[in-house]
Amino acid sequence: MIKVTDIKQFAYCKRIIYFTYCMPLDIKKTYKMTEGKRRHKRNEELEPNRTLQRYGLETGEKKYSVNLSSSRLGLRGEVDLMVITENEYIPIELKYTTHQPGINHKYQLVAYCLLIEEEYQTIVKKGLIHLIPAKETIEIKLNTKLRDKLKEIIADINFIIESEQMPEATNDRGKCRDCEYRNYCADVM
Repeated sequence: MIKVTDIKQFAYCKRIIYFTYCMPLDIKKTYKMTEGKRRHKRNEELEPNRTLQRYGLETGEKKYSVNLSSSRLGLRGEVDLMVITENEYIPIELKYTTHQPGINHKYQLVAYCLLIEEEYQTIVKKGLIHLIPAKETIEIKLNTKLRDKLKEIIADINFIIESEQMPEATNDRGKCRDCEYRNYCADVM
């Protein structure tokens, strides 16, 4: 099974999948990775004391770090937060960033939505990405196009792993600046 974080990584740069599965490397964590993990942990400690209003919700039960998996999708992951209301399940991804969510974050959220649908035999209509520093919540509505694209990404990730072919580097070379795999991509220096 691949991980939901692989979907986020694939949407960021396909080569991360290659380096993770086909050429496992002992990489050094970057400052951004370490600091992000520290801030995420701190937020987990504070979250139980917060209300749902920060997410634009009135009522619901909060569940933290929910493990999900689907053998049909070949996917597993742990959603930061899931709110269960009277008639819906809402995954919430908490991001410590000042930037608007990238496409990689959106597909990560869609993956959690599909996993929740499988696990709880329900239809998920939306997911939320909460930007911690800005205290801003962005709603992502699920549609057929997002669902189909996610399934295509899963197939593409599995192809990279099975074929062991290094994909092209991302066209956005700015992403390479802080990448932990930068030293292994000789063609993007």
